[in-house]
Amino acid sequence: MTRTLGSTPLADGYRMPAEWAHHSGCWLVWPERPDNWRLGAKPAQAAFTTVAEAIAQGEPVTVAVSARQYDNARSQLPEHVRVVEMSNDDSWMRDIGPTFVVDGAGDVRGVDWDFNAWGGLVDGLYFPWAADDAVARKVCEIEGRDRYKAPLVLEGGSIDVDGEGTVLVTEECLLSEGRNPDLSREEIEQHLRDYLGVEVVVWLPYGVYLDETNGHVDNFCRFARPGTVMLTWTDDETDPQYERSAAALKVLETSTDARGRTFDVVKIHQPGPIHITAEEAAGVDSVEGTLPREAGDRLAGSYVNSYLGNDVVVLPVFDDPHDDAAVAAYTELFAPRRVVTVPGREILLGGGNVHCITQQVPSGH
Repeated sequence: MTRTLGSTPLADGYRMPAEWAHHSGCWLVWPERPDNWRLGAKPAQAAFTTVAEAIAQGEPVTVAVSARQYDNARSQLPEHVRVVEMSNDDSWMRDIGPTFVVDGAGDVRGVDWDFNAWGGLVDGLYFPWAADDAVARKVCEIEGRDRYKAPLVLEGGSIDVDGEGTVLVTEECLLSEGRNPDLSREEIEQHLRDYLGVEVVVWLPYGVYLDETNGHVDNFCRFARPGTVMLTWTDDETDPQYERSAAALKVLETSTDARGRTFDVVKIHQPGPIHITAEEAAGVDSVEGTLPREAGDRLAGSYVNSYLGNDVVVLPVFDDPHDDAAVAAYTELFAPRRVVTVPGREILLGGGNVHCITQQVPSGH
């Protein structure tokens, strides 16, 4: 039976491992919202299937699917991908699923954060979100893992750890008005220490320009290994992204991690800029209370938004001149893992990318 624990991971000797630590599996949620995914989510479903197939080359994959989409998803996904029925509001497992923590003996537990659709009634992206907020507990139940209920609105995409005591976050996201307005920066930082088992919190000012998650760090700057981070970059000083990336670089160059290391920063040039076409925008249902998709809107494209699997790294590409450089950088950073590219545009049109739609379950070993 899965227990809900009254302590904290830190107090119990648990910590969040880095994503490159071994996984026992990976979770996704099947996309279907017609007010977020164009053409009844058919192109997005094909993209999610491609991602699931890529990850399943190295670890078991589970896809959570609503009752009305179960048969459709089961027919599209390969037989070796597990499909489970689970109600949901949209398909961002990184943000609605549990963050898993491990102890020195290899035991795995889940952290269930509060979820309010990236900003609640202040600047959240949809309402209601109650089904999404229940997903983390359900995943812990199915995985048979004890659960901590964290007293903090937080999404998995807003944190990135090195597994050795350091977490990257952005001020733009964690200090946003719609998440934890009653908590100070210091109180939020203490919750991160308590529930992730980290010692050092590196606060970057901003994330990617126009990222509707208020600048999730997983779309912007992530650990490739201890002491080394990937940073979304642009060489165009007139691009609004330049100032944001330069501000992060300044912080990283003057910070150290929990082990006292300075950061080796690998710049990954952004794709695009990428904009929604009129045809793409026309395929999305317009519903009051949901962020509209309008022709010409700039998308928060990034190569940093990837998944580090057991045997493969799943990297979104965009049929863009910068694709090859991103593949080359990943190949060097993550060898001997194979870099598997997947078309990233359809997922990006929904507001995120490969990392946002996945959640790894560490094996604890």
